[in-house]
Amino acid sequence: MTDGILVQTREFSSLVTADLPQVRQQLLDLLCEVAYKEGNFTLSSGQQSSYYINGKQVTLHPYGAVGVGRILLSLLPEDTQAVAGLTLGADPIVTAVSVVAAYEGRAIAPLIIRKEAKGHGTQAYIEGLTLPANSSVVVLEDVVTTGGSAMKAVERLRDAGYVVEEVISLVDRQQGGGELYEREGLKFQAVFTIQDLQAHWKQLQA
Repeated sequence: MTDGILVQTREFSSLVTADLPQVRQQLLDLLCEVAYKEGNFTLSSGQQSSYYINGKQVTLHPYGAVGVGRILLSLLPEDTQAVAGLTLGADPIVTAVSVVAAYEGRAIAPLIIRKEAKGHGTQAYIEGLTLPANSSVVVLEDVVTTGGSAMKAVERLRDAGYVVEEVISLVDRQQGGGELYEREGLKFQAVFTIQDLQAHWKQLQA
């Protein structure tokens, strides 16, 4: 089984060592190969869509996770003390960024935001280290559609006393999320837009 996984993923092993422009291109290849699908889908927002992006196929990929961590770390402001996101989509992303940061000599805490408060113990919404008040936290997402998931994370973090000024996503579907963040006074950037994925996917299908 292990040998089979190595064969399937070997072509993306350069995500660990390549320079960042190459890593970005490899991530685009990987997204188009394993995450992007066309068909009839219902999104978490309730919207119908002719395509679907399963970001976890990349963020939980043996090498994809490293590539995602490297790219997103490069986009973080220097004063970032933690990265956070709403479970489940953001869990592997914040972990990857934190681990890659540690290898580069930076201490960035990963925080996971529950959709509902824990039903026992501290009954907390936020899992991870308890940081000092006013710590700078950046919210991470795999795919942004309407922006609602990240905004839930932003609200929970701010309620806990943290400063959140930015959301970063691996992919932006460009269906209102960016506009929502702008209205809420948040900076927003995405590694890829849906146009990037669809254009490259068509090239690969040719």
